[in-house]
Amino acid sequence: MPEGYLCKDYQPAQTDEQEMELINRYARRALSPEEVYRFTVVLCDNDVDRDYERFTKQALEGLCALYVGKTGIFDHSMKSQHQAARIFSCRVEPVPGRVTQCQEPYFRLVARAYVPRLEKNADLIAELDSGIKKEVSVGCAMGEAACSICGADVRKKGCRHEKGKWYGGKLCHTVLDCPTDAYEWSFVAVPAQREAGVVKCYRPRSKKEDDPMEEWISQLQQGKACHLSEDQSRELYRAWREMEELAQEGKQYREELRRDVVRMSAAVQPELSPSVMEGLSKRMTLSELQTFRKAYSAKMQQLSCPAAPQLAPSPQKDIQSTDASFLI
Repeated sequence: MPEGYLCKDYQPAQTDEQEMELINRYARRALSPEEVYRFTVVLCDNDVDRDYERFTKQALEGLCALYVGKTGIFDHSMKSQHQAARIFSCRVEPVPGRVTQCQEPYFRLVARAYVPRLEKNADLIAELDSGIKKEVSVGCAMGEAACSICGADVRKKGCRHEKGKWYGGKLCHTVLDCPTDAYEWSFVAVPAQREAGVVKCYRPRSKKEDDPMEEWISQLQQGKACHLSEDQSRELYRAWREMEELAQEGKQYREELRRDVVRMSAAVQPELSPSVMEGLSKRMTLSELQTFRKAYSAKMQQLSCPAAPQLAPSPQKDIQSTDASFLI
């Protein structure tokens, strides 16, 4: 059974009566065992994950207290209608005979959670039982994030070491410790931890983090190191290629606009040397080129369709001499 997923045939630490007592602390009325579906989930562990980060054992113990009572949602969505389950107990437990990638005793944070047996939750319970929904992710805030090689705070000053690389036989990764808050835990499709299957963050999301590109650009502007996972690197490359294509299209549009201005200038202002306008147009902004083209276009329209001259009044005929015979 891979760690970090919903556990099958896990023996709870409490009796049935004790678990129901814990669950009923969150219910407005006393629930019976038949009204709730209970399951066990490993939230995270102290091994190095795919993002080259790891919790310390002390961090797991701190998260153990913080995660009791926290709600389970889907894909870290903060909408209340996406709440699905709630943790009612947690504990940190060792796995005898197993060590982490850093050759330390392996520990994991195990939680017990419940889902009310309602009609709308029937599909979720079926997915939990069948193993479709089993990977989980935690969102929490950590007070410390240190480089495993030199101990520098990677969020403040950074260091010269790069996560995922080896230095003197040691794998560089970020050591997360001193948890300050636990926000939620989610069912996810792709976990970050190789064993625990956990996608996590160690600080609250900001408005900039809603768009990760903004966060990366902000870090680069401040001269900070920007450590990216494989998925983030692919996303950055995709965005860079998209911007490169848009920039090329913008260059082509500007050049066509500039040529139009030079051509129209020769027709509208023949006294202005084409070479002079050529030089001026290269220094114009896009907005200035658009303004010139609009003005030249209107001027050329006037030149191609001149206003009709006013008709001169026709001379009045001498009514007396020409139409005298018809007067009564």
